[in-house]
Amino acid sequence: MVLVKAKRDEILGPLSAVSGIIERRHTLPILSNVLLDRAADALAFVATDIEIQITAKSGLEASAEARSLTVGARKLLDILRALPEVAEVTLQQQDKRLVVKAGKSRFTLQTLPAEDFPRLAKPVGEAARFTLPQKALRRLLGLVQYAMAQQDIRYYLNGLLMVVEDKSVKLVATDGHRLAYASLKLPAELPRQEVIVPRKTVLELAKLLAESDEEVRIELSAAQAAFSFGAVELVSKLVDGKFPDYTRVIPTQHKNKMQVERESLRQALLRAAILSNEKFRGVRWVLADGSLKIVSSNAEQEEAQEELEVKYSGDALDIGFNVNYLLDVLNNVSGNEIECAFGDSSSSALITYAAEKDFKYVVMPMRI
Repeated sequence: MVLVKAKRDEILGPLSAVSGIIERRHTLPILSNVLLDRAADALAFVATDIEIQITAKSGLEASAEARSLTVGARKLLDILRALPEVAEVTLQQQDKRLVVKAGKSRFTLQTLPAEDFPRLAKPVGEAARFTLPQKALRRLLGLVQYAMAQQDIRYYLNGLLMVVEDKSVKLVATDGHRLAYASLKLPAELPRQEVIVPRKTVLELAKLLAESDEEVRIELSAAQAAFSFGAVELVSKLVDGKFPDYTRVIPTQHKNKMQVERESLRQALLRAAILSNEKFRGVRWVLADGSLKIVSSNAEQEEAQEELEVKYSGDALDIGFNVNYLLDVLNNVSGNEIECAFGDSSSSALITYAAEKDFKYVVMPMRI
């Protein structure tokens, strides 16, 4: 039984879209497989890791007879990538095997029954539903995702807070040392919804979204988040936990403000980072009228010093930061000029930039 016959890239495209979430080694063998689900009008590729499910429809014509099977995703992906781009590929089911044919090449792969493949159930209950251009959501994710925690014991930090309220969607990420916040206006009032999307889902979504004006349909319910765009649907379970109150973390009273060109600061920090302590990655910022000195040193008594002309007329300050936290934000925002607001040497700093009114980045100081 022929499942589909098509150009290599027509099969490779949707298979690549879903394969990112598949773990190489899994306790359940079927989770290393991709589900090939052939309906009358399309061949769908489905992958899951129990927490996330991605479906990509190929749009390839198929006969009216529905048929499904699961096959090792990594092997099928590697085979298709190794075939010539112009190859005409046939996927054919024979007994309990999938046969891949292209020219004089033939590969026989083991399959597992489609009925054993775990599918995420559709959510029930009230949900916030809205649409955004793909590039708008992709930009929002890029502004905050780097601040998510990785494998933190406070599991609710290993993800991204999405809040729908007051005709806007707000994204917040923090690892306890820094916090990134971005928001975007929505055209209509929606029911308030607050969810924590897992880190893996956020990273996969950012990879799949295109830099286009095509819309992504977003559905946030109490148990799931779903994102549909183009031929792809990504459904994810949520992190069950209480996210910290981000509004208390963002300073509003800092009077010492500095404006500086983003790229000049980024380059100076990259150079200073070379001689920073490898473990603590600390740099000192010494602020005076019109001047920012960046100083770093390491256990070998080596020292780097950079000096930048900046717009600053506040209090003289000597404050330490983890250089990686500063570089993360400078690498991910696109404005030419940023503004840094300070309290004193033991207060967190607030970084904003004129080109993005609804973005804020808070970084805690460190003692050096």
